[in-house]
Amino acid sequence: MTDKTPPPQVWPTLQAADARGMIRFLVDVFGFEETVVHGDGDVVEHAELSWPLGGGIMLGSDREGKVWSLRPGTFGCYVVCDDPDELYSRAKNAGAEIIEELNETGYGSRGFIVRDPEGNLWSFGTYRGEPTAT
Repeated sequence: MTDKTPPPQVWPTLQAADARGMIRFLVDVFGFEETVVHGDGDVVEHAELSWPLGGGIMLGSDREGKVWSLRPGTFGCYVVCDDPDELYSRAKNAGAEIIEELNETGYGSRGFIVRDPEGNLWSFGTYRGEPTAT
């Protein structure tokens, strides 16, 4: 049986002062998978990182004169994960700034909030959202 799930059609995006460093952090600490990176030297024109449970993000280097411009450190994202305890441990061991400790929410999620080296906020938890009406 093959998975017929369509690829994600909503891509959160961010820009980074050190895009290659950000990619390494997101892959090595959070567990994103590097799908593609376009660019030369320190400049990343376009990168896609996949999340193992589905979806992904796009990012690139912060550069003068871009039409699509987001100040580094202004991004925030919620990411579903199966093992928040293990991910929390990895983030803490890597020196990531913990904004909210691992906890249980009133809506049935277990998770935490962390700031990456560029100042972006990441919330990881087990809550998968409410089912949509079909």
